[in-house]
Amino acid sequence: MASKRETKQTVIITSAHHDFEKGLNAYAFSKVQNHAKGNDLVQDTFINTWRYLVRKGKIHTMKTFLYHVLNGLIIDEYRKHKTTSLDTLIEKGFEPSVDDSEQHLNSLDGKMAITLIGLLPEKYQKIMRMRYVKMLSLKEMSLITGESKNTIAVQIHRGLEKLKLLYNHA
Repeated sequence: MASKRETKQTVIITSAHHDFEKGLNAYAFSKVQNHAKGNDLVQDTFINTWRYLVRKGKIHTMKTFLYHVLNGLIIDEYRKHKTTSLDTLIEKGFEPSVDDSEQHLNSLDGKMAITLIGLLPEKYQKIMRMRYVKMLSLKEMSLITGESKNTIAVQIHRGLEKLKLLYNHA
């Protein structure tokens, strides 16, 4: 059997729903431009209001409280990251295209840089190939060459400077 308090809360929320639902729906639609989403927001408004009442919250003016809750939900809706499906975009005329030109240019530039490594002095060639062709870390290179990581880092830096000069002149 429901207590007096629960009965009173049920009467309050039912009365508020009856009195303010149409106005809240119209307001929500004007903000989100979608009837279904607006109706969902209004229903969430009443659910949140019910939860507030159950937690023994005090509401002085029901209409003001409902619009305040609805505004918060609308703001949350605006802030959500909206995703659009590819099917929807295609229906609207969007044609996805694949542009591989950048990838091809990068590939060609990389091949050119690798061939230019062969024009560097011998001590830089070895280090540059280990770093950029074999993709070894400074620690691995240090173990292979027996030199410190700092020395290798300096050689890589100097090798890159020389490689940039060669690349710009090619």
